[in-house]
Amino acid sequence: MISKLHYISQASEEGDHLWAIAHACKAGCDWVQLRMKDVSEEEYLEVAYRAKAICQTYQAKLIVNDKPEVALAVKADGVHLGKEDMHPKEARALLGPDFIIGATANTTEDIERAVLAGADYVGVGPFRFTKTKKKLSPILGQEGIAQIFEWIKQKEIRTPIVAIGGIVEEDVHALRQLGVHGIAISGLITCTPAQQCADLVKRLSN
Repeated sequence: MISKLHYISQASEEGDHLWAIAHACKAGCDWVQLRMKDVSEEEYLEVAYRAKAICQTYQAKLIVNDKPEVALAVKADGVHLGKEDMHPKEARALLGPDFIIGATANTTEDIERAVLAGADYVGVGPFRFTKTKKKLSPILGQEGIAQIFEWIKQKEIRTPIVAIGGIVEEDVHALRQLGVHGIAISGLITCTPAQQCADLVKRLSN
C-alpha cells in the first residue's frame, strides 16, 4: 500500500536528516524518504542504517532516494529513482519483487516510461518552486497537473501518482480532487513545531 503522505528528509536549522526523520515519525508519518545529495556512499550508508532504526521504532516505511545499493544494504522498504538514476527494471532485478520502487516524472512521457518499467508509484512534479532540489524540472502548477490527469484517465493508468514540489496544506484538497493518490512534502513538516506537527500529519494523511 502506497501511503498518501510521503515525508522527504532534509537538514534544517533544527537538526540533521536523522533529527528530521525522527521529528516526522513522532508526528505520525508512516512513509519516509531519505534524500541526501552531495555526500559519499559511506556517509549515505551510515545515515541510512540509523534512519532504518528510527523508522522501525515507529513502524514507518523507509525509502532511499537515488541509491538502490544503499537501500539493499540496509534492508530499506524501497528506493525512489530520479530520471537520471538507475532504470527501474535494473533496480527491480537488483532488489527483487518485494521492494517498493518509485520513479520521478515531469511529463506524460516520463510517467508512461515509469509505468511500463514497473514502478510501484510515480512522483510527479514539481508542483511549484522548491529549494530542496537543485536541478528543478519545469514547474507544473495546478494546470499542468490537471492536464496530466486528463491524460492518465484517457490511458486508464492505475499506478498511484504522488504530487511533489513546494506543496502547502492549502493545495492538498485541490490536488486530491484532480486524482492525486498522495503528496510528498519536506519543508512543511520539517519546519512545523512538534506540538502542531501531529495534527498537521493527521490532516494531510486523510
